[in-house]
Amino acid sequence: MTPRTRSHRKPEPGQKTTPMAVGPTIGLMVVCLVGMAGTYWWTSSRHAAKPASLPAAPVSVRAAPAYAPKHIYSETANPSSDIAAALAQAKREHKRVLLDFGGDWCGDCQVLDLYFHQAPNDALLADHFVLVHVWIGHMDANLDVAKRYGVPIAKGVPALAVLAPDGKLLYAQQTGEFEDMRHMEPASVTEFLETWKS
Repeated sequence: MTPRTRSHRKPEPGQKTTPMAVGPTIGLMVVCLVGMAGTYWWTSSRHAAKPASLPAAPVSVRAAPAYAPKHIYSETANPSSDIAAALAQAKREHKRVLLDFGGDWCGDCQVLDLYFHQAPNDALLADHFVLVHVWIGHMDANLDVAKRYGVPIAKGVPALAVLAPDGKLLYAQQTGEFEDMRHMEPASVTEFLETWKS
């Protein structure tokens, strides 16, 4: 049998040539990748282990409070007449009107309502505000009411507005301040109520 020899012919014009070292190059790349992955695993597993004598660092993420969803926002209420009645009551009782735009489906709205009913917020709310819940459907109902009071629902709910007894707008939430209520403290509601109380 004759030994096999490679031909050193010149390629014809227009014919593509491929380097003969493609196979070994791919093999070398695979070896390098496997080596890098092994090194990463080995170093990360060594640094991940902490001595038993050191306490774990506390995690500063606030867990969402437990709540049972309840019916807060009425789909059949007329927000314009509810607001008119609240303004009349606020005038008689020297309070302000707090408009709460949201929906029962909204977990953050449920948490806001939970915080409204915790001390000291429950007393602040009762002593200084007449609360009106305005149902916004699934961001598709009573949007005209939100617009009338300058509350951009698209930024998120719950969304709040505060009215003087004469109906003058004192505050309208502009940037979705309470849209992540599940990760906020009850103290943020207390601060809001203290700021806007009558």
